[in-house]
Amino acid sequence: MKFSVEKENYSMTADVQVIGNDILVVLTGGDTPHIGAVTTLTADSDIQTIKYPSHDGRFHKDGVLGERIAKMIQPELPGNCTITSGIHVNHISKKQIMVSDSMARYLGSQILDWMKKTEFNAAKPIYYSKNEQPK
Repeated sequence: MKFSVEKENYSMTADVQVIGNDILVVLTGGDTPHIGAVTTLTADSDIQTIKYPSHDGRFHKDGVLGERIAKMIQPELPGNCTITSGIHVNHISKKQIMVSDSMARYLGSQILDWMKKTEFNAAKPIYYSKNEQPK
């Protein structure tokens, strides 16, 4: 699934891929899409974000947007979720920064609505019991 939104002369896109019962969200946008942060979560675990180095000793701030989406979709997650975030707008204005949160919330609501309508029924993994040994 692909969801997108445009405000203040730039767009943001969330590509959602189902992997078994897990979800991968690739959040990109602006003039130079990239991977600036990785956010991981499940319905029952804490949200964790790793930020990649950017420039001048700084770290990418895209994880804030990934976390916004993570908080919205977390209650409905059927399995694990990873969100990569990378939005760069050249010479970004204060107004463009301000609308980025509402853009992420819009994408989060679109993903959440889609998740509520989607059946996640991947086969469950089968493991050996403690008494069984592979032959």
